[in-house]
Amino acid sequence: MELYLMRHGIAEEPRAGQPDAGRRLTLEGREKAAAVVRLAQQGGMDPGLVLTSPYLRALQTAEVAAEVLEHRGETVVVPSLVPHGSPEEVWEEIRLFPEAGSILLTSHEPLLGALMGFLLNSPALRVEVRKASIMRIDVLGLRGVPRGELQWLITPRISLA
Repeated sequence: MELYLMRHGIAEEPRAGQPDAGRRLTLEGREKAAAVVRLAQQGGMDPGLVLTSPYLRALQTAEVAAEVLEHRGETVVVPSLVPHGSPEEVWEEIRLFPEAGSILLTSHEPLLGALMGFLLNSPALRVEVRKASIMRIDVLGLRGVPRGELQWLITPRISLA
């Protein structure tokens, strides 16, 4: 299965009284996310399913990706994709969709860095995933502990170069 892990784009700064989950993408955040997705599309990204965090900035990033990819499939909100979610819980969610073939997950740090290590069967690995970055990890089988291989990683700096 191809898994595409994408961190949300740049979001508005927190405001007093505003919940963190309600922060929106900025115009720059949308543009950078779209540029990264376009480059990922050239690399073969074509998810059968989109899973997203319930936080607004991740939902909006998933919408940008779906628009660029002309994705007509389903987008599913997954509570475990919140910033301090558990890689193990995310893995359990992924395993519910074996027919998808490829899945785009839009989420946050620190979860995505931990999820990357978990999927690569290197739990001690800690990576900071930059905003609007996408990585492709191919996972063989959905049983037990994942054994993934990192195929590529695209950051906004690469996509805008």
